[in-house]
Amino acid sequence: MKSVLPRNNMAASNRRVSVLRLGHRRERDKRITSHLGLTARAFGADEVILAGEEDESALETWRSVSERFGGEFEYRYETNPLSFLRRFAKDAGDGKPGEIVHLTMYGESWRESLGVIERNRPMVIVVGGTKVPGEVFKLAKYNISIGNQPHSEVAALGVFLESLIGQIDESKHFQGGEIQVIPSLDRKKVMSLEEE
Repeated sequence: MKSVLPRNNMAASNRRVSVLRLGHRRERDKRITSHLGLTARAFGADEVILAGEEDESALETWRSVSERFGGEFEYRYETNPLSFLRRFAKDAGDGKPGEIVHLTMYGESWRESLGVIERNRPMVIVVGGTKVPGEVFKLAKYNISIGNQPHSEVAALGVFLESLIGQIDESKHFQGGEIQVIPSLDRKKVMSLEEE
């Protein structure tokens, strides 16, 4: 289900953006993790990977939204995220290392880092939940902060993806859904695409 639409700021070939949600806690993080996946989808990532406690409700939310609103978006659960990151750091599926970006308030400024990130390679953006293992800081090629003050990881992901990928054309990117929101200044407008 990988999206193949080119993005404004990223090369289309060999480029795949995944978001890895580390340390998910089913009861405590349910809503925030759901919103991370929805933000990843809305801002043009190709996939969200859930790690921590297995949670079918998050996967179901992402499936349902993708089905209703369209687009090609993948979601899955990863039992061993550190092993996954170690493999990805060496081989992103084509025999070459993938790009690992860790969003952390302890990282370097995202504005300064954007210019050096290799954008034509598969990328995993790591977003922590509980305390992030120190190994993640070492595996990541880029430890990036949206700000060095405490803030929402959902906001950080949205800002970073918008800066990295750029604006996407929603009418092309999110095709095949059951409903479409029609932008309006004064009321809620939703069109059912099943009726057409």
